[in-house]
Amino acid sequence: MITTFTTRAPGKVPAPPAGTYLVASIDVEWTKNYRIPNGNVPFCYSITYLFLPTTGTSSPAALPVEISSRYVHDIQETGDLVTLASAEIAQALHRADLIVGHQLSSDLAVLAAAGRLHGTPAHSATDLDRTRTAWHQRRQPPPGPTAQIIDTRYDAGHLLTNPSRRLVDVCTELRLDVTQPELKGTSMTAVHRRWLDHADTQARERVTVLNLRHGLSTALVALISAGRLPAGQPANVNALLARHLPDTLGWLRHPTFTGTLPPP
Repeated sequence: MITTFTTRAPGKVPAPPAGTYLVASIDVEWTKNYRIPNGNVPFCYSITYLFLPTTGTSSPAALPVEISSRYVHDIQETGDLVTLASAEIAQALHRADLIVGHQLSSDLAVLAAAGRLHGTPAHSATDLDRTRTAWHQRRQPPPGPTAQIIDTRYDAGHLLTNPSRRLVDVCTELRLDVTQPELKGTSMTAVHRRWLDHADTQARERVTVLNLRHGLSTALVALISAGRLPAGQPANVNALLARHLPDTLGWLRHPTFTGTLPPP
């Protein structure tokens, strides 16, 4: 399993500093096959952690960000990916103040189906079931220490006038620049296939950054939706990624990526 992280320990939810509010944004990538039951195969997940002051509002550029990301070497690691994802998501549900995702229900369903197919431990299924239950009950006050959940696919409509709920369209309407240079002239499935077939490290890094962009932009949309970030304030999400992601991701220095950044 390829692990990329800036948290203190991979797979561990960071402890928020005093006076801050912890947001955990979950995003899963999978290959899609709707022609057979449970044909979708997850291969990458990340949780993006943001630390928000408990009082007042802030700006995207001022928020501390940490990330935790996993990516399979090959399809044989699918079960391991589900086990790791379910454990970290379960931690986040009980340690974060806010869980966010864009159509998070689909991410959780794909993980759960893959877990059944690959025989992951029973506690993994239990962890995912609890999170799926919390998603269904997200508009009720969360019980005990369980985090609040916002799904930006369904819970940000009060901010929007355009009908599309695709994440890229939602972000564009909210003035969040989420340019995706990784997909120029290709698709995520094709880029991921280059990793599986040819061990193309840049291809894997492209999808990793794409996945982390989804997570970070979803978190920003959720915070705007909740009134914790000002609406209409422009932000270049790639610039935030370049600031917060580790130097080990060489794709961040590629001219195709750096060309999306604002002038220094």
